[in-house]
Amino acid sequence: MATLKRDTRLTSLQTSMCAGLAGVLSRTVTAPLDVVKVLTQVGTFHSKEGFLRTFPLLYQAEGIKAFWKGNFTACIRLFPYRSVQLAAYHKFILLLIDDVGQISPWKAIAAGGLAGIVATIVTYPTDVIKTRLIVQNRQDPSYRGIVHALCSMYYQEGFRSLYRGVSLTILGAVPFSVGSFATYISLDKLWRDPSTRFTLLQNFVTGCLAAGVAQTLSFPFETVKRKMQAQSPSLPHCGGVDVHFTGVLDCFKQIVKTHGVQGLWSGLTANLLKIVPYFGLMFSTFEFCKRVCLYRNGYIVSPLNYQLAPGVDQSLQPKELKELRKFLRTENAETRKSPLKVEH
Repeated sequence: MATLKRDTRLTSLQTSMCAGLAGVLSRTVTAPLDVVKVLTQVGTFHSKEGFLRTFPLLYQAEGIKAFWKGNFTACIRLFPYRSVQLAAYHKFILLLIDDVGQISPWKAIAAGGLAGIVATIVTYPTDVIKTRLIVQNRQDPSYRGIVHALCSMYYQEGFRSLYRGVSLTILGAVPFSVGSFATYISLDKLWRDPSTRFTLLQNFVTGCLAAGVAQTLSFPFETVKRKMQAQSPSLPHCGGVDVHFTGVLDCFKQIVKTHGVQGLWSGLTANLLKIVPYFGLMFSTFEFCKRVCLYRNGYIVSPLNYQLAPGVDQSLQPKELKELRKFLRTENAETRKSPLKVEH
């Protein structure tokens, strides 16, 4: 499969920090598209005239900062989400590998999907809060920030409101995993060549296409989830949701009844447009941060390229290389201090 393996020349903390910074930057730059996507999914007045008109309507109503509503919450969520996802993924991999330590592509995709579900459930309240912050009016906000939103929802709507729509995450994981698996397998067959390795461009294209197909298949579940997250008697116009419903199944029914089947894919255009810049920035930022860490660890001569440092064993892990360098420095120091023998 076209996957990116973890570089053992980086520590776990460095890998997490590189991924976290890449996620924050890509998330922040593409935040306007995410805001428009959520508003379209919920069905607020901004999206009534179509995708392109949503941008000027939102700007006129709330100003330029409105395009980054909920971004701080989303960025904070990245770090615990990533940590839980990686921990869960390793656990599921250990459960699914065979006796000789091999795992099939399908099981690897399943492990990733299950890890994503676990991470989403653990951090789900922050996703609900992000949606609430996006749908509220910045000029007359119901919530003053993350903590205020969390406390307000808990006291006004109860603990269950923080997990409203979480079941749809589990349901949506099935088409998402199937879409990812089908795309990866198809591209692997197209690009497979025993004499070559997958390039960064191939990995990038694979990631974009897999995300596009998977998100398109699972998008109806996310649309319903966003409407459920936004619906609240504490928000003006009940959160701006364009249909009224009493539960998950009723929400599906009301969307189809009001907007037709295509209504389940409202906001898909903004979502698909976000994929390429999101993955592009994430890949490039991760690679640059990785080079900085490799340079600090002593494996390459400059953070501007991947030119290997001469005489450095690239198979050594950071701690081993550090210990080796410490040992060599000690040996050199003792050699310089040793007295010269004089022959008579």
